[in-house]
Amino acid sequence: MPKQPALPPVWAPATFDVGRQNFVASIWANLAGDSGVITEIEDYFSLGCGRCERFASVDCSTRKWMGGLLALRKLCIDLKLVETVKWAHPCYMHKDRNIAIIGALRSDFRLIFFNAALMKDSEGVLERQGPNTRHPDIIRFTDNSQVAAMEGIIRSYLKEAMSYAEAGIKPQKDASEIELPYELAEALDSDPELAEAFHSLTPGRQRSYVINLSSAKKPETRISRIAAFRDRILAGKGALER
Repeated sequence: MPKQPALPPVWAPATFDVGRQNFVASIWANLAGDSGVITEIEDYFSLGCGRCERFASVDCSTRKWMGGLLALRKLCIDLKLVETVKWAHPCYMHKDRNIAIIGALRSDFRLIFFNAALMKDSEGVLERQGPNTRHPDIIRFTDNSQVAAMEGIIRSYLKEAMSYAEAGIKPQKDASEIELPYELAEALDSDPELAEAFHSLTPGRQRSYVINLSSAKKPETRISRIAAFRDRILAGKGALER
């Protein structure tokens, strides 16, 4: 089991939604240089993601939802999606584009769609992950049997997302809105103090962080940068301000 450093006081778990604690713990672990996040796909299904102290234990969220997670995995593989690991979770790709990622929390497990703005959501099953998520992008499950019951819908939604990748279609960007990188949206949903400070910044300062984070190719780099930027954001400064 990887050693996990203690969270600093400002990120004490009591200050935000328990379902997001793993993300914040992983940020601090990455900063401490002792991250135990997994990099091999089979490790996720046998040990968990490695983002918290429950990794490789019977209390890991993946244990509770393993039946449903494996069912989602089978659906994705049946559709010939390429399986890889990103953000320490199983990620499924098509035509070199991220299609969906699966994950487990204590309260539920979920299938998360990338480029969610394109999804028609004909069955009305998509939900927003949190207040900083721009578009409904997840199918949330609270019972392992729900995957089998919704198999037709899940397949249809995955095929729809795959069709956009095949056609090279991407969501139109609204110039008046700032599209947050995935990791930043997750961090803001995990940390109310950080979210309040970020949304209080001028649009130009917000864009400075988005541009900086978007320039990083690896998720791990973006996560580390977010943690390093935290004090600057709380101080009301932009990414390049001292």
